[in-house]
Order: sequence, then C-alpha cells, then structure tokens
Amino acid sequence: MELAEADPKGLVRESYNIEGITLGECRSIFLDWALSLVSGQDVATAAGSLIAHYAAINPGHPMNDVLGAALGPTASPTRRGGRTGRAAG
Repeated sequence: MELAEADPKGLVRESYNIEGITLGECRSIFLDWALSLVSGQDVATAAGSLIAHYAAINPGHPMNDVLGAALGPTASPTRRGGRTGRAAG
C-alpha cells in the first residue's frame, strides 16, 4: 500500500515531525487518522504500511507503539457488573 493511500491527510507523517510528542497525543492523532481512511479500508494494513516506512527511521517514537497496537488482535469485550458484580460477599 502506498503511503499516500495509507495516510491520506499526512497526519501520521506529521506526528513523526513533532518533537516531544506524547503517547496521548499520538493516540489522538491516530483516532483522527483512522477516521480519515477511506470507508472499508483495512486499518491494520494501512498501519502496517506506515510502521514499515516510519518505525525504522524513528526508533522509540510513541507513534510506533500506537500503530503497533493497531496490528494486534482486539480484545473481546467482557460483561462487567450487573447483579453479581454488586452482590456483597
């Protein structure tokens, strides 16, 4: 996948140029980036393309961790609470 297709607005590219960017800021940029993808485009494939291009030349950058998390399996939500969660003892 081409970089222009994987990062249509250049949001991820620009995040790598921001000196001192935090993990939280990278997560916010990631959300904006994911929403800017073409409908139906696979997020993991696009993230993989971006990691392949940027991670080697930007080791230790927090965006590497954020994009890497997009490649992993998503956790299945589990039900918490309810009557048994409130029952004492």
